[in-house]
Amino acid sequence: MKPSERISAAISTARDGMAIVAFLTAGFPKRDRFVEDLTAIGNEADVVEIGVPFTDPMADGMTIQRSSREALSQGVSLRWLLATLKDMQRPKAPLVLMSYLNPLLAFGYRELARASAESGVCGFIVPDLPFDESADFRAALADHGIALIQMVTPVTRPERLATLCAATQGFVYAVTMTGTTGRTAAVPGDVTHYLDSVRAVSKAPVCAGFGIRGREQVEQLEGHVAGVIVGSALVEVLESGQDAAAFLRALRPD
Repeated sequence: MKPSERISAAISTARDGMAIVAFLTAGFPKRDRFVEDLTAIGNEADVVEIGVPFTDPMADGMTIQRSSREALSQGVSLRWLLATLKDMQRPKAPLVLMSYLNPLLAFGYRELARASAESGVCGFIVPDLPFDESADFRAALADHGIALIQMVTPVTRPERLATLCAATQGFVYAVTMTGTTGRTAAVPGDVTHYLDSVRAVSKAPVCAGFGIRGREQVEQLEGHVAGVIVGSALVEVLESGQDAAAFLRALRPD
């Protein structure tokens, strides 16, 4: 099975029929406990999204901005992350890296794809890489079967939505709102209609992200998406020293 296929398979076969994609920032809150945190989260979640710390995380709200800044202050980098993943016993959940474009360019696409494959990375999410400018990165990843996951939003035009859904691998990242991550989002009818429209044109599983913080929202999204992405709320759990695995278990519908 290709790494990209591991992602979609994990989502499609999630227990309770609703996948949990769990986000943590690499090296936050403490670099020396990252392996422990990743192991606990990766053995509870269906997919793990690891944020690569960056100086200007423009799509992220204050919580993830803060976590990124703290991780950078501890010397966390993309090279450190890949080396750590390569050396550790990785959890059962497929691993996806979320990174802004500059660190990827600095690493070099071909070298990055090779190192990522050696480190067990199954996919990438790159919020500031437009699909029309992604051909070189997609080609480098494709040589190793690694996914480039596409993001769509409530304002994505229908023809663009069809293009992105056709191109994505692993899953479609359906942003539930305009703006940045971290804000609590109710799930009004227009959001579920939008998610239904994404699901109608996508062959890949659709996962909803931005503002998912509790079981009530997860239950409201049942039947509209294959999974949810939980970011800022989980980062806050880690920051406060609470049990991340217990938090993720509590999100799953009864």
